[in-house]
Amino acid sequence: MTETAVYLQPAFILQHRRYRETSLIMDVLTRDFGRISVLAKGVRRARSKTAGLLQPFIPLAISYVGKAELKILTDVEITQPYLELKGAAFYCGYYINELIGCFLHQYDPHPELFSHYGYCLIGLLDPTKTEAALRNFELHLINNAGYGVQLDHDFQNKRPVEPLKKYLFDVERGPIEAENGSFSGKALCAISLREFTDPQVLSEAKRLMRVVIDFYLQGKPLKSRTMMNNLIKHTKNA
Repeated sequence: MTETAVYLQPAFILQHRRYRETSLIMDVLTRDFGRISVLAKGVRRARSKTAGLLQPFIPLAISYVGKAELKILTDVEITQPYLELKGAAFYCGYYINELIGCFLHQYDPHPELFSHYGYCLIGLLDPTKTEAALRNFELHLINNAGYGVQLDHDFQNKRPVEPLKKYLFDVERGPIEAENGSFSGKALCAISLREFTDPQVLSEAKRLMRVVIDFYLQGKPLKSRTMMNNLIKHTKNA
């Protein structure tokens, strides 16, 4: 295997862990190469100039080399101004990072999803746009992972979803008209068009995407959900 060298690749760090006494191993989302693993040598030393940059949610350009799957970081720089995610927004960011780790294979590039990730982070900065940003990103992620969500056609009755009717939802096949359905045709049509201005649509979209994501995770728990639930409980008890 020949050594590869990549220069100034747009990237976001998804997570990192300590490696030996002074280094970090990072899971990184890049624009052109997908998820990769990168070793940042010596960045935990007291005099390191890059340690403060190697954090999630910061738009970076990274350079690296290596023959093996674990690449070696050679350079890093911030590519644009950014605002720090705080409070609930931080945990939402951690949530989308965890989803990426669950649904995307390493070294499988998704340049369009990389752009949507950046848009989602911007949306998380505004509390009034958080839910819409998350639902948009979840849908784009599921589609890029090769699953897709069919929302606008009743597969059983073989006709388009109608706004005034109720539907059950089968993750693999889509909506099924039913009087006791828990999803409105109006919401399904709006979700399909990525229209999230109606609070009721947002509420149904959240339930729908929970069903879809849990189905494909096959019971695997998400740490970020636990963290969010604990934050909500703490806020209520404060």
